[in-house]
Amino acid sequence: MSRVAANDTEGPWTTRRLLQWTTGFLGERQVDSARLCAELLIAHVLECERTRLYMEADRPASPTELARLRELVKRAGAQEPVQYLVGETWFHARSFLVDRSTLIPRPATETLVGLAVDWARRRGAPLHMLDLCTGSGCIAVSVASALTTPRKGWAEAPAPPLEVSVVASDLVPAAVDLARRNAERHGQSGRIEVRVGDLFAVMQPAERGMFDLITANPPYVSDAEWVQCAPNVRDHEPVTALRGGPDGLRLIEPLLRQSPEWLKPGGRLLVEIAASQGAAARRLASSVKGLRVEDVVRDHEGHDRVLVVDRL
Repeated sequence: MSRVAANDTEGPWTTRRLLQWTTGFLGERQVDSARLCAELLIAHVLECERTRLYMEADRPASPTELARLRELVKRAGAQEPVQYLVGETWFHARSFLVDRSTLIPRPATETLVGLAVDWARRRGAPLHMLDLCTGSGCIAVSVASALTTPRKGWAEAPAPPLEVSVVASDLVPAAVDLARRNAERHGQSGRIEVRVGDLFAVMQPAERGMFDLITANPPYVSDAEWVQCAPNVRDHEPVTALRGGPDGLRLIEPLLRQSPEWLKPGGRLLVEIAASQGAAARRLASSVKGLRVEDVVRDHEGHDRVLVVDRL
């Protein structure tokens, strides 16, 4: 991508050529999902949807576009997360704004969203939900969107909409602002109230025993696992949203112990956990009076990922 000239021996820098070159460059530097990252970067620079890259594969890039792309590709090759570079990512078939105030949503978390949506649909009743450690708001927004405006197609079977109200919270004010913007982006700001605070400290006394469902994706990376994290995670994503103490359970323990106070009888708690924490999280939840462990569900890669607990 060093030259843009009509006499370039390989021809102009078309979208097709940019995709091929950028994918190879990122792959050589061991960037995860190099092809997807290349698509995201190029679509961002060209200000188009990713599908457009293939519909207009022979479109030549302008010198200005090449200059912008060159800088972004350089940063991505140095392990800076592409999602932060373009300011958005895809999660549960929706585009979410992201920034450095919080984690980049991962496909593994879609497991929790799917469990929440399926459970709520089986109940078939209005849902009052609490989403702790909301970050970008991806869980709260995805669940509310799926239940109130379900899409037809293979991803989600048609289903009647449900009445949904959500309280979402995060300790980081900038993350709360981001979650609010994502709720508005997907037409859910009227259903989702986002508060600043640590776990249940954001709750009002009158809200005790009010919630049908509590979801949480708390920091759960243990100290031992932290040193093994990839550079794009360890050097760029916020430590406060990742590290969960020596065993990774520093926030999960109070979350479990306090949840019976806020759940309705028969309510459900879904907590994302590390792949190594299934047995420990199950034991911890089993020790809490008023809770019954239903399952530890694996994600799409076969790892323990979601602790499922019911309020007695």
